[in-house]
Amino acid sequence: MKKLFTLLLLLVIVAVAVFAGSPYYSAYQLKNAYDAKEGATVAAAIDYERVRPSVERQLTDKFANTMTKYPGVAALGGEPLTEAANGFIIQAVDGAITPQNIERLISSQGQANSATKELAAAWAIASNQVDLKNLIRDMIIRRGDIDAVVKNQVQKMMDKQANQLEQQVAQGTDSDKPKLSYCGMNCFTISGQVKGYPITIEMQRQGFIDWKIIDVVLP
Repeated sequence: MKKLFTLLLLLVIVAVAVFAGSPYYSAYQLKNAYDAKEGATVAAAIDYERVRPSVERQLTDKFANTMTKYPGVAALGGEPLTEAANGFIIQAVDGAITPQNIERLISSQGQANSATKELAAAWAIASNQVDLKNLIRDMIIRRGDIDAVVKNQVQKMMDKQANQLEQQVAQGTDSDKPKLSYCGMNCFTISGQVKGYPITIEMQRQGFIDWKIIDVVLP
């Protein structure tokens, strides 16, 4: 009876250890896959139906906050400017955050393709990196054609971000030891740098020991 109790106690301890340690092992597997350029492994660990809306919301909220700093621009562009910018942001996120693109991005270790450049441009536009003088000039010249104004800014941002992305890939560093921490019983975060960009990944438990990436917090 004593041996049976000891065995049961040992099994409980092992189960608790596996349960508690599973996200650390998942994070370890993800980092190994990233370092080995195994894009398919990383791509399969993402819940796209949750990550995409979150990134879209972060960028559209960031753009709305940027516009509050320039009431004159907001008034000049009006609702069409917001709709066109948000439309591009959503399009860029939908095109970049896909299993195929994530796999390519990891496998090439950050080499920018057109989808990634569009996402970088969307982030730049949302993050107050627009050339305001050109934006205002375009809105005056192309009054009523806000889509053309936004497309012009998008192209400028894509050209600029393409160069910056190439520099980051060449010179940016990755965290050797990302910060790992529980944010709840079924919530776990990985924080660190990817090519010099600070980033936080949130994972959620799936079943007993499996985990999925459900959110990416942008800088």
